[in-house]
Amino acid sequence: MTDLTLPPLAPQRSNVREYHGETLEDPWFWLKDPGYPNVTDPDVLGYLEAENRWFEAGMAPLRPLVDTLFEELKGRVTPDESSVPVRKGGHEYWWAFEPGAQYRQWWRRPAAENGGGGPDELILSEPALAEGKDYFRLAGISASPDGRLLAYAFDDNGSERFTLKVRDLASGADVATVATTSIGVPVWTADSTALAWTEVNENWRSFRVALHRLGGGDDITLYEESDPGFSVGVDKSQDGKWLIIAAGDKVTSEVRLLPAGDPLAPPRLVRARQVGLEYDVDVRGDTLFVRANDTHPNFRVATASVAGPPEALGEWTTLIEGSDTDYIQGISAFTSFLAVSGREAGLDQVWLHFGDGRTQRIAFPEASYSARIGDNREPDAPLLRLGYSSMVTPSSVFDYEVATAMLHIRKVQQVASGYDANLYATERLMIAARDGVLVPVSLVYRKDWDRQRLHLYGYGAYGIAIPPGFSASRLSLLDRGLGYAIAHVRGGDDLGHQWYLDGKLEKRANAFTDFIDVARGLVALGYAAPGQISASGGSAGGELMGVVINDAPELWAAVVADVPFVDVLNTMLDDSLPLTPGEWPEWGNPIIDKAAYDLIRSYSPYDQVKRQDYPPLLVTAGLNDPRVTYWEPAKWVAKLRTRKTDANPLYLKTNMGAGHGGKSGRFAALEETAEEFAFILKAFGLA
Repeated sequence: MTDLTLPPLAPQRSNVREYHGETLEDPWFWLKDPGYPNVTDPDVLGYLEAENRWFEAGMAPLRPLVDTLFEELKGRVTPDESSVPVRKGGHEYWWAFEPGAQYRQWWRRPAAENGGGGPDELILSEPALAEGKDYFRLAGISASPDGRLLAYAFDDNGSERFTLKVRDLASGADVATVATTSIGVPVWTADSTALAWTEVNENWRSFRVALHRLGGGDDITLYEESDPGFSVGVDKSQDGKWLIIAAGDKVTSEVRLLPAGDPLAPPRLVRARQVGLEYDVDVRGDTLFVRANDTHPNFRVATASVAGPPEALGEWTTLIEGSDTDYIQGISAFTSFLAVSGREAGLDQVWLHFGDGRTQRIAFPEASYSARIGDNREPDAPLLRLGYSSMVTPSSVFDYEVATAMLHIRKVQQVASGYDANLYATERLMIAARDGVLVPVSLVYRKDWDRQRLHLYGYGAYGIAIPPGFSASRLSLLDRGLGYAIAHVRGGDDLGHQWYLDGKLEKRANAFTDFIDVARGLVALGYAAPGQISASGGSAGGELMGVVINDAPELWAAVVADVPFVDVLNTMLDDSLPLTPGEWPEWGNPIIDKAAYDLIRSYSPYDQVKRQDYPPLLVTAGLNDPRVTYWEPAKWVAKLRTRKTDANPLYLKTNMGAGHGGKSGRFAALEETAEEFAFILKAFGLA
């Protein structure tokens, strides 16, 4: 595997299994190291390293362009970017980059109402924590209610198993290492003496919420989830008085409440799990607010009594009816109002509901945009923090003044090298899929675009919508003559929860055909020349890429598949793998259900690789990735090498010290973006 004149060829080794009376052959099964997550097999590592060398050799002629693109991308980053301070207790907290730094510094200062004017206090230095490490990611920070302590969690290898520590802010010294297998942001008890945290097991399933008392004894299990398909997490109510422990899979929820002042009290079950019932909660005073899909797939909002007997938590009274037009996605119960986030006709909305029955709908300044409720850590929010952007408007932070219904701009993302929004335009199209359903498409381009070359992005799974937001990096494609489109295919929840349901399980093929039909529709409408569309997607979006190059290879000028979930059948057949039992509600369980087996096999990209021409293809993987294990893209590329009948480039790049998100650090990550852009531009003859 050292000859760089020919691509690496992974040996084929016999592996035959039987399911439902059918034979499943997998000659590259050996690429799964039996010791995973510790990958030490020399044959496996040798193949991955050979593919990396092939990638480097193939990209070598493009290095000048990669370097140019990287400098462009880096030049758009504000060297000393910082966040808008957010109030929590007696302090304001924010982060800031020092010029040239890859990672943030975290700061605080006394809030104005508490005397103000105090010195800025550095409470955590990511650069110091990341020093000497190839990878670093901070999960988040959580200051104790009394402001004396800081809990923080970090991952230094990409495995998403976070080391959780507690720091004394007066001395700057770490006083406890709570765990090395945590995930998420921990939650403090009301008296600041303990914190609740979530633990992941060897299969990267969050299975336990534990209570760690500072300076005392073993951690106490607050809740442990025994169902291998369910995961668990912990949060805090907006008023800070309740710990919220939520368990669930992709279709079912179950929530318990614990007093933040007495976390060892018996947990209060809101409503027992019922297959298909999804709900989440917040609390204000004695009122429990519930967002649930029990009466409508787009969810309703209901209330219940926290002060009453335990069974009262399950007796819900509708506050906001479910609607075919308004998709309710989240609730936050502030002292003065209930904030509801959602979507109408595919566009983000925020509604405020007051105790006297009044409703305010926050008006945003553009016809197509992305908006969300931002970081609001106090019980009330007379100034509600919001995030906002569009495909031509850089990311912005607003404070919405509830009393006057006015938006106040607190920050607009700066493009350091300059940005003139007047050079660009955005459109929202509706393109008919083959079954007549109209699929939304968000489009951005320079006004002098010749409508020949277009890049199309898609995801389409898990009910995750892709917002029509701003990307400074994307300008490098737009300024070189490409348009950029997002296909909001079924499988996401862009047009409501039913849009998600219409792209999963037995309806999974809708996501794939939607993407293909959007591409063909864009050509028919004159937004691209035939064969002049590049495409990309990651994770489940990488699965989408795998299917569309199998089914319609002639459409694509080039395809980038980042950490692609392409070995769907084998993964869903192996219940020992990370997350597999929890994924069955999304894809089906082929172990016990032959119909699910047949369906998944019919589209699984790895199983459906054909003897045909394929477009130029760049694939990425992460050796430590717990979400899409490295061998999925590795096996897929190995099989493609033996089947494809073209001479187009096929590259696999495996990050040997990273996970699902690729390289860490704000500049290191841009190097990979520059490589992918160069690969796409080369395919268009623009390099």
